[in-house]
Amino acid sequence: MKLVKATEKDIPLIQNLARRSWEKAYAEILSVEQMEYMLSEMYSEKEIMTHFQNPDYHYYLVQDENNNSYEGFMGFELNYEEKTTKLHRIYLVPESKGKGFGKSALQFLDTFVSENGNRRIILNVNKYNAARNFYESQGYKVYDEGVFDIGGGYVMDDYLMEFLIHI
Repeated sequence: MKLVKATEKDIPLIQNLARRSWEKAYAEILSVEQMEYMLSEMYSEKEIMTHFQNPDYHYYLVQDENNNSYEGFMGFELNYEEKTTKLHRIYLVPESKGKGFGKSALQFLDTFVSENGNRRIILNVNKYNAARNFYESQGYKVYDEGVFDIGGGYVMDDYLMEFLIHI
């Protein structure tokens, strides 16, 4: 596995990977209408383009070197808060889960964040998403919870998790 820095030309690939992963990850959590709303808002070309214009926002593609295929992506923002990076999104297509890609991506993130002077990584995870168990297995801890209005009459019931970088 390797992580490849994404560019604006990769927006269609990011959109495709998001849809493929969301269809499985959120099938039992969100209605089809909410999923479509969120994908259209969070993964529109315009929205992703604003991320690429922010020098602190980074996208990386998860590539399986054995198959020369892209298995997922992550998007994170350095300095979201003081010395804190926010992991906004990390998704793998369903057939790639359990192969170590997610763990390797988080290890890459830990190193990247540390090398850029941040000491904490935060993220939101839906309370009903099994991903919470994955994050906890990687050293993340729940530090709060909340219900967040995401527009369109929809909300997300999330845990807020953090990982403290050990220097």
